[in-house]
Amino acid sequence: MDNMEHGEEKRNVRNSPFQIKLPLFIAMALVVGVLIGATTFSPSSNNPQGTAKSYLKFRDILSYIDRDYVDTVDIEELSDFAITKMLEKLDPHTAYIPADEIAMARSYLEGDFEGIGVEFNIIKDTIYVITPLSGGPSEAAGIQPGDKIVEVDGDKVAGIGINNEGVFQRLRGPKGSKVSLTIKREGTKKPLTFTIQRSKIPTHSVDVGYMVDDRTGYIKVSRFSANTYEEFKQSLTELKRKGMQRLILDLRGNPGGYMDHAIRMADEFISGEKMIVYTDGKGDKYDSKTHARTKGDFENGPLIVLLDEGSASAAEIVAGALQDNDRALIVGRRSFGKGLVQMPIPLNDGSELRLTISRYFTPSGRSIQKPYTAGSEEYEMDIMHRFENGEYFHPDSSLFVDSLKYQTLRGRSVYGGGGIMPDVFVARDTMELSPYLSELYNKNIIREYTLEYYRDHRKELDKMPFEKFYRNFQVTDKMLQEVVQMANAENVEYKEEEYKRSRNLLRNNIKAFIARSIYGNTGFFPVLHESDEEFQQALKHFNQAMSLAKGGA
Repeated sequence: MDNMEHGEEKRNVRNSPFQIKLPLFIAMALVVGVLIGATTFSPSSNNPQGTAKSYLKFRDILSYIDRDYVDTVDIEELSDFAITKMLEKLDPHTAYIPADEIAMARSYLEGDFEGIGVEFNIIKDTIYVITPLSGGPSEAAGIQPGDKIVEVDGDKVAGIGINNEGVFQRLRGPKGSKVSLTIKREGTKKPLTFTIQRSKIPTHSVDVGYMVDDRTGYIKVSRFSANTYEEFKQSLTELKRKGMQRLILDLRGNPGGYMDHAIRMADEFISGEKMIVYTDGKGDKYDSKTHARTKGDFENGPLIVLLDEGSASAAEIVAGALQDNDRALIVGRRSFGKGLVQMPIPLNDGSELRLTISRYFTPSGRSIQKPYTAGSEEYEMDIMHRFENGEYFHPDSSLFVDSLKYQTLRGRSVYGGGGIMPDVFVARDTMELSPYLSELYNKNIIREYTLEYYRDHRKELDKMPFEKFYRNFQVTDKMLQEVVQMANAENVEYKEEEYKRSRNLLRNNIKAFIARSIYGNTGFFPVLHESDEEFQQALKHFNQAMSLAKGGA
């Protein structure tokens, strides 16, 4: 997968465990957290004696181990382990983040970061530049797609088993600081040296917004981070200026993030003072009810929301609010099922506790949190179980029972039980997938080939308008054979039957990645969507979405 040096994951890649655990943060949480984290030990008012007794017992055990245990141990590491195991008894989303992992854990939700501004991929143990970010210092310095970063500040980074975190640590840094890169570039015999001054680099959570045709807009939101609402609003305004009358909002693979950005996004579609979401915690301290309150930019007109099993937390708030208010047609598959709200609490040593403090409910009263009483391992395996049970190919009938039935604003039946159920189910399209195609991705063959193709044909490709590329560019049989030969050189065994099954999808993906090198995401996604069954199904259901928009059921 491609990454920016702040840790953003790109494309429609399935969620990593880290992303699935991404907290749903409440507004004001950071402020509240600072106040709570700064306090000294204070027993709970619910059970002050029990809390104090447990605290003293834990302190005594640590003291005995530190003083008398036969071997020398790292008490801090032992304490972190104990805390982590203790929190596993609560819920899957309460978590402890050690101080040395905080920067990485927070980077996914940052609105910007300080670095050199490149998107990269690690191919053959080498850092490849996918693209310098527009307006960033690497672009200004002359870094090009396909460049291989072999040294950073004189230290070798190629062939050392470097991972994404290692790249982040070397390339990120304070604005104004400088870093020296040694680059290998095809066609240049000697390595090139660049000294780049780091600067503030904006990151994007709205991957793309474009007009599918003269009346249909499409916006893909990859997460709910610090700038998501503003990016979304800008994209929505631009599409309306271009004549958008109906919209596909793509929340597939979106693991969530900040709750307030989800609420503000939903408010752009929901009229009047209809409810968007409510929360319920212990007592009433973290209880809230949130209603629409502003005149949104797209309160009328057909709206379709794309969801899948990777859509979680804040993404489910948006989908649930739009479904329960009969404002949007939900297309795809059942979402992840995360209905717990976390508050980040900074601790004295720089670590952080992300504590679940409430549950959220959709306007109809649904808690979309899936069960977690069977233990963390079963919870983590839920997505795999859905595949094994066939839910990727047909809805799970066991979830459509009266005890889980709720009513939308106009009386349509919707169901709780774990995730948002789509109004229109679309099976995962596996017809053209194969182990051979997976190996091409796992070994980064497709990405490496498209980078080399773009580098070799850059002069003519950069002059080509996207409309001409989209209509006329063909991935030839010769190009496919070149990919097969590159794969053979990387010990990917050729399997003719699997290759033939995946050939059309392979053509599409190669064209999409070449388009990305030329035009960025505004070229990548329109090409990719030609082979995207869920996207194509959404286009076919706008009559149903129109009926909802006009007040029908």
